[in-house]
Amino acid sequence: MVNGYSEIVKAAISNQHGRYLYPGPAPSAPPFVHRRFSVAKEKTELQRLAWRDYVGRSMDAPLSRTHLAAGFQAQVDSYVLKDMVYMDCRTDPVSQIRTAARISTDNIRDYVFHVAVEGIIETATTAGGSGKATQFIPGILALDMGQPFHMERPTYAHLLAFFLPRAMVEAALPDAEAIHGRVISYSSPLTRLIFDHLLALCRSLPTLDEREVEQTIRNCAHLILAAFGKQQRLNGQARAAAKSVLLAQVRSHVQANLHMKELTPDSVLQAFRLPRPTLYRMFEAEGGLGTYIRNLRLREAAHELTSFPHLPVAAIAYGLCFNSASDFTRAFRRAYGSSPQDFRAMSLDMRYLESIHRG
Repeated sequence: MVNGYSEIVKAAISNQHGRYLYPGPAPSAPPFVHRRFSVAKEKTELQRLAWRDYVGRSMDAPLSRTHLAAGFQAQVDSYVLKDMVYMDCRTDPVSQIRTAARISTDNIRDYVFHVAVEGIIETATTAGGSGKATQFIPGILALDMGQPFHMERPTYAHLLAFFLPRAMVEAALPDAEAIHGRVISYSSPLTRLIFDHLLALCRSLPTLDEREVEQTIRNCAHLILAAFGKQQRLNGQARAAAKSVLLAQVRSHVQANLHMKELTPDSVLQAFRLPRPTLYRMFEAEGGLGTYIRNLRLREAAHELTSFPHLPVAAIAYGLCFNSASDFTRAFRRAYGSSPQDFRAMSLDMRYLESIHRG
């Protein structure tokens, strides 16, 4: 953390892990805890640095010397409920990135729903930028904090953010990871109702009592989930077809690369750029992707044992990327109930008997 911050900002940055913790289940605990963070009173050259350090709990905020000299204004009001966090955030132009490397170092796996109230927000959810969502007018962007994204705010922006627990979102949306990077606009009675509630929330917070604030935040969160759930149901058939095509592509890729040592679950993830949980669920019935790959290699080995009777067992084992002939033999015995040599002998005997019978 940079030296020179005010005590208030220094304390807020230092309390990264406790910043969004609800005080506990005590009967006297309030419905929510309100915290405000602002860089307005920091030195001009420290304002953007303070924001970078503040959001550094979960994201990177690249900056340059030009950025530092120009100053920066940002303010965020956080309302921490026992099971969700609501934020009202206003910033000058800024870039914020959540990378795969950052994800691997923390345990933040909430879903966040960004509502653009003012300004332009561009968010890329794929490495090449092809999965880009742009919000020019009020709309709701869904992001999975377990997946990378790159957010650009080229203008002053005012946004509202709802951080909802993964379990809550996945209970409401069967294929929750698929909403990452998706935007819904206010084009239906349900989404317009959300917009009305959000406007009421922004305008009336200072005049509402604590219970009304809590209930309004909860109502907005549940309406947002309902809107994405409705969109999911409308897109269900198309998604099912797309999943079927994708599964066929992954299976074909695995089959074509059985003899490649580089074929692993991680290599398949890189080839198809899928969220790890999504890919693993696709092969859950087979015991997982790693088990699926191993079983296909064993099946191919069984085919080669009978199709190439003079090919040494060890050559087949190493050709299909088993660590050793003994490792292959143990795996083959578990799968087929006999050693590779016995399997080959029995198969060739059966083939010989069948040829005699036909003759």
